[in-house]
Amino acid sequence: MDFKLSSEQEMLVESVRSFVEKELLPYEEEVDRADTISPELSAQIRERALAAGFYAFNMPEEVGGGGLDYLSQALIERELSKCSWALHVFVARPSKILMACRGQQIEDYLLPCVRGEKIDCFALTEPGAGSDANSIKTRAVRDGDDFLLNGAKHFISHAGHADFAIVFAVTDTYDYKGRQRNKVTAFLVDSDAPGLTIRRGPKCVSNRGYHTFEMFFDDCRVPANKVLGEVDKGWDVANAWLTAGRVMVAANCVGQAQRAMQAALQWSADRQQFGQAIGNYQGVSFKLADMATEIQAAELLTLHAAWKMDQGSMTDGDAGMAKLFASEVLGRVVDEAVQIYGGMGLMDEGPIERMWRNARIERIWEGTSEIQRHIISRELLRPLMN
Repeated sequence: MDFKLSSEQEMLVESVRSFVEKELLPYEEEVDRADTISPELSAQIRERALAAGFYAFNMPEEVGGGGLDYLSQALIERELSKCSWALHVFVARPSKILMACRGQQIEDYLLPCVRGEKIDCFALTEPGAGSDANSIKTRAVRDGDDFLLNGAKHFISHAGHADFAIVFAVTDTYDYKGRQRNKVTAFLVDSDAPGLTIRRGPKCVSNRGYHTFEMFFDDCRVPANKVLGEVDKGWDVANAWLTAGRVMVAANCVGQAQRAMQAALQWSADRQQFGQAIGNYQGVSFKLADMATEIQAAELLTLHAAWKMDQGSMTDGDAGMAKLFASEVLGRVVDEAVQIYGGMGLMDEGPIERMWRNARIERIWEGTSEIQRHIISRELLRPLMN
């Protein structure tokens, strides 16, 4: 296997790295302390990302996106993640689910998102349905040419900035091995739709300035022509995106770990104790060796999963392994970085405590570590237990 990046990929990485250093990182501490990002700054990032050609890099070229392969997308995600989600989210990656748009939906939703004229959000999680997505309670009932939605969503990232949400609701049930399972439909719901209320959710310590929201549907009327995909086939449009998303989260984790590693390495060379740099002591230097080894293993596992996605051979287990390992490596790396910094690692004058806070969510969203282990083990056992 050829592990060398192409010259185009190397240039892409350098361009994104420069963009992050110039356009994002200078604002990170300010946004984190304020726990908000101004409309002016978010618009500035969006405009400069569009000008640099990074906007919608995950979307196919035929709809105006970057048309990049998954490996290149993972490389970009790795570099963008070296800054908080509160900022790099505005280098938008519209939900790939929008490729299921048909007819007028393409002009109203898909193309405006690719051009930076509209922002989408993904509304699946509910108070009683996190890891068990199939247990969602939000329902959509046919009413003439419309559907009436009733229910609630929470932990919906970026909904406060979004022009519309991709909402998943139960439209029917069926029997599966003696149990009732839900048939789910995806809907394109405008943020100003009558019967929809959006409010800020609980404050999160990770990625301050990047907020989650609650959404409440009270006889929210959605025209039938805003069904995304087919009625009762919502999981068909969701699953491909969810699986690919785990690989990109893994790439995010690798980038964060690399940043924490670099900070810890510099501190180990500069910090003097007992007359010499602390990096000279095995108690510190061995930590650095373990951190570097684990980060490289996580990166190789992640890029291999992205490569397999490009070949059309990636399984759910491959994506699960990448997400599981990279997120847990990140947790260990930032924890060791705090230890290397000592007391200063927990002070908000420096970036390490922010990296430590931000890293914790990665083992939860896009499928917890426990869910990833379930996916991986189920895939391993399936051929032996049929």
